[in-house]
Amino acid sequence: MKLIALIKYIVQSASYGVLAAVILILLVPGLRTQLANSTFIKGEAEETAPLSYNKAVNRAGPAVVNIYSVDETVGGYGRKVQNITNLGSGVIMDSDGYIITNYHVIENADLVEVWLQSGQKYHAVVIGYDVVTDLAVLKVDAVNLPVIPQRADLESLSGDVVLAIGNPLNLGQTVTQGIISATGRNGLSSMNYTHFLQMDAAINEGNSGGALINTNGELVGINSRKFRERNPQINVQGIFFAVPYQLAHRIMRKIIENGRVVRGWLGVQTRSELSNTNGFVIGAVTPGSPAQIAGLQAGDFVYQIDDNKVVGIEQALDIIAETTPGTTLNMHLFRGKEQLVLPVTIVALNVPS
Repeated sequence: MKLIALIKYIVQSASYGVLAAVILILLVPGLRTQLANSTFIKGEAEETAPLSYNKAVNRAGPAVVNIYSVDETVGGYGRKVQNITNLGSGVIMDSDGYIITNYHVIENADLVEVWLQSGQKYHAVVIGYDVVTDLAVLKVDAVNLPVIPQRADLESLSGDVVLAIGNPLNLGQTVTQGIISATGRNGLSSMNYTHFLQMDAAINEGNSGGALINTNGELVGINSRKFRERNPQINVQGIFFAVPYQLAHRIMRKIIENGRVVRGWLGVQTRSELSNTNGFVIGAVTPGSPAQIAGLQAGDFVYQIDDNKVVGIEQALDIIAETTPGTTLNMHLFRGKEQLVLPVTIVALNVPS
């Protein structure tokens, strides 16, 4: 009997609760809408917004320009004929009109035209270029230009998602997506000082000089080139390169200040297979170079340059390249079991133009 009474009590309480809820819904119309949209009412779940890089592209895109190299020739009746000889992209680095692109985009051009995404057209002046990094700096006579977002402490890592923005095949601004496959790639420049980013975001003719950005729209690098195998029969896919932002920005500042990039030169070849994070082994010494004059020899193991401990070949080459010509560096090394310190006067690297 007690069990039956308990069941009746529960049923009555539940009935009163349902009745109260119905009355409340009838008296408060707005509550019905809220309940219809709540998870208590069965229906289609709210769709998740699709992953999109639209914000990043909108932040960076306006600062990526189309660049046309123009060759002037004299045609019939002495008239000048202008022909577009090269197609590329560029990146506006500040609002005063400085633009970075690849050197091969504007090489041997009589005129350089820059087109903004807004449709504005400008004639550009070549401030200077650097063959080693394949970078050039242009200047247009304009102010308040859209500027690519930049972060001085940005560090790119393998696996980072990146977007390449440019004007491939003159189709108009195009975005391709990929990841950074590796950092610090060298051997792509004849001087071995350039440390490229390798990625699989597609770069085609016209993309060169454009922006490589991250998913925040910040500049990661300047798109440079596609990997080309010596054997044309090998179909290489998904290997593209960009100049890292920090290096590109440093080169730009030097070109703006001096019209060119002056690098220090030691005159040695290194043996990477015998080098490690504690130093590098000299493989050969260039005749007549600062290294030979100072007495450096093949087989020497260099572990310190002035007060800088050597932590790899790339770091050592960077120290030398960044040294002002005429400066003397003390090379700390082992020659067999003998420990030596040899002063070397660095000279300017002669880069063919």
